[in-house]
Amino acid sequence: MSTPVTHSNNFLRLQKRLQSAVGRAIADFNMIEGGDTVLACLSGGKDSYTLLTILLALQKRAPVDFRIIAINLDQKQPGFPADVLPRYLESLGIEYRIVEADTYSIVKEKIPEGKTTCSLCSRLRRGVIYRSAKELGANKIALGHHRDDIVETLFLNMFFGGQMKAMPPKLATDNGRHVVIRPLAYCAEKDIAAYARQMAYPIIPCDLCGSQENLQRRKVKDMLQAWEREYPGRSEKIFRALANVTPSHLADTGLYDFASLSASAPDDEDPLFDTERHEAGAALNLAHANGTHITFVRHPDGE
Repeated sequence: MSTPVTHSNNFLRLQKRLQSAVGRAIADFNMIEGGDTVLACLSGGKDSYTLLTILLALQKRAPVDFRIIAINLDQKQPGFPADVLPRYLESLGIEYRIVEADTYSIVKEKIPEGKTTCSLCSRLRRGVIYRSAKELGANKIALGHHRDDIVETLFLNMFFGGQMKAMPPKLATDNGRHVVIRPLAYCAEKDIAAYARQMAYPIIPCDLCGSQENLQRRKVKDMLQAWEREYPGRSEKIFRALANVTPSHLADTGLYDFASLSASAPDDEDPLFDTERHEAGAALNLAHANGTHITFVRHPDGE
């Protein structure tokens, strides 16, 4: 079994922070319930290793009983070290499945040389996972997407798709048979990366297919990282905004009934006077700010 290089106080604080974030996400979105069978998808990257480790730790002290099955999809990429994950999962002594599906050949056949294969590869992989979940009786599918993935997806959809849409922490599949959950939704990628280094996971790089990384996502990631260096905490604030939406201050007529919106001033109040009063107040504040002294003189008629 892979063990941490060190159990320093920093490592323990990091581990506690990640476990706490995952626990809050599970509770906030009711991701896991008693009797669930959770299919934990393991790719061999830092995120999915961390996901599995934390789910197993939380399972031991959860107030409800649920089953975890780890799954890896062997896509038959040239050079894929097929022995790494089975050996790792055997060392944990947990239930797991290795599913073999030659999606690599399909992707290479359909995508022209030099073009990114990530989109088609992801769709094919998703289809195999959904089918496997049905065969194994799993009603929940846990993916390793973290907070940074969610924020990046928000900007990708805005910049290139004209949609204000991200990755939800929880969603139902199109056929309604399974629920996809993202327990790492509250976790920062930098924390996951630091944790994975300390845990010394046997990482399998996602470059075996020879495809270039999705360039649009790379640009968005670089932009967000630059913002984070200049304004630490910005990514967290953007993520928090996803849970603090005001539909009336956007422009989606399907989300908010703008057509029926009308003024609702009380009968005894003149809207014109109300506007003038606000304008007068603004002028008074500006005068005070400029150091101008204003004297109010009462009109003989009391006006």
